[in-house]
Amino acid sequence: MMNQKYHGWHVLYVKSRHEKKVLDALIKLSLETFLPLIKTKKKWSDRTKIVELPLIPSYIFVNLTSPQDFHKALSADGACAYIRFGNSFAKVSEKEIVKMKLLVGAEDVMNIEVGSQLPKVGEFRKIEFGSLSGLECEILKVDNVNKIVVRIEQLQQNITAILPSYYFESEAVTL
Repeated sequence: MMNQKYHGWHVLYVKSRHEKKVLDALIKLSLETFLPLIKTKKKWSDRTKIVELPLIPSYIFVNLTSPQDFHKALSADGACAYIRFGNSFAKVSEKEIVKMKLLVGAEDVMNIEVGSQLPKVGEFRKIEFGSLSGLECEILKVDNVNKIVVRIEQLQQNITAILPSYYFESEAVTL
């Protein structure tokens, strides 16, 4: 039986601005990969040009079928690590990959943007994951994606905790 940990589409984090180089290296290693690219206008002082940029900078999707593929992809020059959430590797379903391929391949789709906006200080958000799932909290401080200080009043105590940004619902809660 194949180890499910190494099976499916994984998210590989690569050095900044090395996405296309790493993609070429992974293809040479005979790995199935996907780098969603979007066309965008870049303006310099002397000219304007349409360039292809990664939809999600520093991320490449790799379809793994074995532990050997897992390690082979990491050996590519410019590959840094697999994205993880807690103890598990970030995986993307085949269905989501197909949707992304359709989105970036559609000629009539314009102005594609990726949002991973952090919550704002003073906002109230509902916690989606972890042992505090379901509770609402106030955002007190945002240092970075992995360090958000919150206050949870529903427990009849003023508890302050540091939680990663992916624990929260994407929309603010109105009280």
